[in-house]
Amino acid sequence: MAHSTGGPQPGPTASPAQSAKLTTLMQNWQDNTLAPVLKRFPERRERFTTSGPTITVQPLYTPADNAANGERGDDYQRQLGFPGEYPFTRGVQPNMYRSRLWTMRQYAGFGSAEESNRRYHFLLQQGQTGLSVAFDLPTQIGHDADHDLALGEVGKVGVSISSLHDMRTLLRDIPLDKVSISMTINAPAAILLAMVIAVAKEQGVPSDRLRGTVQNDILKEYIARGTYIFPPQPSMRLMTDLFRYCALSVPRWNTISVSGYHIREAGSTAVQEVAFTLANAIEYVEQAVTAGLDVDRFASQISFFFNAHNNFLEEVAKFRAARRLWARLMRERFRAADPKTWRLRFHTQTGGSTLTTQQPDNNIVRVTVQALAAVLGGTQSLHTNSKDEALALPTEKAVEVALRTQQVLAEESGVADVVDPLGGSYYIEWLTDEIERQACRYIERIDQMGGALQAVTDGFIQREIQESAYAALRDIESGAQTVVGVNRYQGGSALPEETLHVDELVQNRQIAALASLRARRDQVKARAILQRIEQAARTAADPLMPLFVEAVESDVTVGEICDALRSVFGEYQPSSWV
Repeated sequence: MAHSTGGPQPGPTASPAQSAKLTTLMQNWQDNTLAPVLKRFPERRERFTTSGPTITVQPLYTPADNAANGERGDDYQRQLGFPGEYPFTRGVQPNMYRSRLWTMRQYAGFGSAEESNRRYHFLLQQGQTGLSVAFDLPTQIGHDADHDLALGEVGKVGVSISSLHDMRTLLRDIPLDKVSISMTINAPAAILLAMVIAVAKEQGVPSDRLRGTVQNDILKEYIARGTYIFPPQPSMRLMTDLFRYCALSVPRWNTISVSGYHIREAGSTAVQEVAFTLANAIEYVEQAVTAGLDVDRFASQISFFFNAHNNFLEEVAKFRAARRLWARLMRERFRAADPKTWRLRFHTQTGGSTLTTQQPDNNIVRVTVQALAAVLGGTQSLHTNSKDEALALPTEKAVEVALRTQQVLAEESGVADVVDPLGGSYYIEWLTDEIERQACRYIERIDQMGGALQAVTDGFIQREIQESAYAALRDIESGAQTVVGVNRYQGGSALPEETLHVDELVQNRQIAALASLRARRDQVKARAILQRIEQAARTAADPLMPLFVEAVESDVTVGEICDALRSVFGEYQPSSWV
């Protein structure tokens, strides 16, 4: 049975008299003002957003196009409201950036913990206000640096973390009671969070003062990213276990960052990014409620992670639509009573897939446009990509320019002075409604399949994204979609003078460090805690998170803990629907 998604409700967009008058005036404008100009200068093409022909963009919008601009006060209140109040279309904080700017959180991590720690201190010195940790592929799939499958990948796309010693080095001299930590980690998310908790304890920082986010979004790994370890059901158990632990012990920590970013990077449209991200979030909430958790205790710790793409106005509308739809879902579908659970708080990263190796300086412009969309859309946190990221991990020089982009927007542009400055634009309000309406249709379709987990298992979401990605590629190759420097305006500047390279010796040093760690730790204690983890994994009711904290404090490694879980849960094998 389909659930109500609480989307835009049919109703008067303006009074009958207003609508009739506007229709007449619009027709007169089209016939007498627009038509003669179009005879001389025909429009170059029909306009769509990146969501394709499902959202055709007209040349002009009026109050008749959306409910929020109707004359009735309840239309405005139902669709927009005031910032900091339901339905949060205009922002989750009453004063937004007038009181506190968004967190400037550059995603970083490469090579060894020592190298990444130096980069973090550099970023903090340049004015960054939060850390965002990138882990290498072996860490993301639960293998230590000395595992056979780690060969050639250690430290390449993120920092290599195998043990508490590595995490201690990574966070050296970073005050965890003052700096929030975001970690892009999913399958072994609970283990990496356990390490942060252990390092904080060594710093004298109690866990209830820790601020940060762990991505912990496993469904999008099956959909778009691929760094999964365990099958869906035990992965869901790990997710809800972390929810329960943090609700009691780490209340200021965001226990999940439901990610539309990677869904968009895989090729989805803006509508699909909203729909599939919120469908995944619905699944997580339902799984947690089924496991016995109180929605008003854990849901306020859910955060989101979205992409900022090139179609500026569509992106602004996308963020507003997602915020309103989530508020309605939480209040109407899940009957959450705490207004904090209705607020969609999100981090944004500019679109990595939009960056080009050709004329890489153009990427600075793209990132600026995307960052501005995120700010005008009301983001709480922002990463701006560096111009050289289509080629390699970013250099310090490129990272500094990316961070300065945010700082110029914050301090010089004036966009932070007004809450929701594009609110009330006839086009923005129409497009916000349209994105929400189309996202609702997707969510209802997924509900009819049995929810996001079933839709992922059946391959529905993956197929939808693949079809959108193929359509976008076809448009670029045909020239229907312009990419400056790629299919138009080619030539110009060469590649950057320098790119960052990870030293191949990083893996050898990490292997040697692991051998030394295992030689000096208490082996009996390590084996005992691994046995307890394996035993708890076999019993659905036994909590795992406290055991992870104890294990990492006993110098048990990420790979060893994941192997203990693999022995019980097994590993996920993709279906043959592709």
